[in-house]
Amino acid sequence: MNKGRAVGEVLQLDNEKQLLKQYYARLRIPSPNGGVLMFLGVRPDADGSATAILECSVSSLRYDLKIPKASRSERKAVKEAVAAGRDPDCPRHGPGEMLVRAGPELVCRSCGISYGRA
Repeated sequence: MNKGRAVGEVLQLDNEKQLLKQYYARLRIPSPNGGVLMFLGVRPDADGSATAILECSVSSLRYDLKIPKASRSERKAVKEAVAAGRDPDCPRHGPGEMLVRAGPELVCRSCGISYGRA
């Protein structure tokens, strides 16, 4: 079972790599308190990473899940798709999660990560 650790008013989840895989695959994420974690939103961070905000369906406790910034290979794949005239999908969520333009950036709405310039 995953356990959370307190950071300010929001808890951070342990075992983040496994939880990120479940998050990207749109699977149900079990809560440390029973029930499941519901996705509330995503907050982009200044360093290129993002934070997903999740809430337990049983206890209403909120948890942060840190989402790492885009890797070079992810940015390269998006750049190649744009150069080929395609609308790129999120490299992490896969087909069906198209990147959107946010200012000059191409961003995934679900993970809040920028994958390059539009």
